[in-house]
This record gives sequence, C-alpha cells and structure tokens, in this order.
Amino acid sequence: MRLIIQPDYERLSKWTAHYIANSINKFEPTKTKPYVLGLPTGSSPVGTYKEIVTLVREGKVSFENVITFNMDEYVNIQEGHPESYHSFMRQNLFNHIGIPEENINILNGNADDLVGECNAFEDKIKAVGGIRLFLGGIGPDGHIAFNEPGSSLHSRTRVKTLTYDTRIANSRFFGHDINAVPKLALTVGVGTVTDSMEVVLIVNGHSKARALYKMIEEGVNHMWTSSALQLHPKSMVVCDEDATYELKHGTYNYFKDIEQKNLEPAVL
Repeated sequence: MRLIIQPDYERLSKWTAHYIANSINKFEPTKTKPYVLGLPTGSSPVGTYKEIVTLVREGKVSFENVITFNMDEYVNIQEGHPESYHSFMRQNLFNHIGIPEENINILNGNADDLVGECNAFEDKIKAVGGIRLFLGGIGPDGHIAFNEPGSSLHSRTRVKTLTYDTRIANSRFFGHDINAVPKLALTVGVGTVTDSMEVVLIVNGHSKARALYKMIEEGVNHMWTSSALQLHPKSMVVCDEDATYELKHGTYNYFKDIEQKNLEPAVL
C-alpha cells in the first residue's frame, strides 16, 4: 500500500484528479477498449471531481470512452431527489464531463428486485472486463461504500441495512432529520472493490485520523473494512496532513521519505 501525504484537501484533490486523468490518458481508451472507473459519493471526492471537470474543460482528458460504476445508492429514494447519489454524481461530475449516458452505471434503489439489481451490477462489471481503477473514500469508522464494521471482506454488491451511526452522520444532508434518511442502501462489496486492478482512497480531515491509523498500522480486520486494502497488490491512499494525526512518527516519516518524488501531480 502506498500513502501519499498532501498538505491540505485542495492539494490532495488536485493530486488525485491528475493521477486519474494521467491513468486514463496512458491507457488510451477507445470505444472498443474503454477505461472502466469506479466512483464514490460523499464529501471526500468533491474536490477531486471539481478538478477533473477543470481538466476536461481544458481538453487535458476525455471521458468519451470511459465507463463508470458507482459504489452505492439509497433504497426507496427517487433518482431526482437532491440527496440521491444519482443527483450527486450528475451535479458534481457527469453533467460537466461529456461522458455518454450509456457509459454511466449507478445502482437503482427503486428496482422491483433489489437482489437481482445487485447481481446484474456485478455481471455488468465482469462483462466490461472489470474495473481498472476504483476511487473511494472512507468513513470515520473506516468503512468503504456502505460496507460498515462487521461486513465480510469478501462481500459482493448487495442490499445493506444502514447503522444508526451512519444514518445520524448522513442526516446532515436531510435537514438533520434522521427519520428522513433511508434505512437501506445498495452497495458494492469489499470484494467488488478489491477485485479492481487498482484502488485509490481519499482520506481527509482529522475526523478520519483514527480510521487511517487502523487501515495503515494495524492488521486486516472486518471491523475496519478499508483495512482489506492492505492485501491489494496495487492500492494507494491519498491523505492530507490532518488525517495523519494518529500515525506514529516513524510511519509518517517512512511514507514521506519514500514518496518524495510523488508529492506533486504530473502536469497535464
């Protein structure tokens, strides 16, 4: 696992956006050989998405031949609802990057058969050759997508009951009314994420410091599902200084030393 430590959220976002754009450009995708990208929602990737939009507008990367798969979606919330993840992705990314509509894949939380929807999502990922890079964020308890503490590290896309803590945390998006937060969601599994060729996680802010410590310095543990990335052959965490608060000095200095050449994103 690589750990890229950036000074602040703005630099973290720029670095990550340029890394993704460089990966797409290096792959040279075509209609018959698309680049397959996994994407998250939440506050962590907002800055990265903003920078990606800038790169697209400047002509430095194209999403014409990129296929995307999103991590999750609430159950029984309309796609047009301002807090649905369909709305989030369109507002923050898809409406601004020229990606073909048919290349966007987001779970349908209103499907008649939710289990069938999850299985079809997994099948479609396989049909396009798997995900090349999965971008993600983590929660304060170290969860990826809605794979909360106790989730199987081999889990696949499924229906998930949201914990009380998660619903409280997400109530800030629903007028601080926990009763307005859906109790169920569809989510990719930990295994779905780790099947990707590469995984890049964004970890920002002091509130994520303990989760970063657990993910980097302690063992693989289903109570901290992001720790599964320790077993991935090509995983990377991009964090800001605030998120490193609980790391040991030796750990912090080690990653700072070995990643000196990678602290600045390649200029596009």
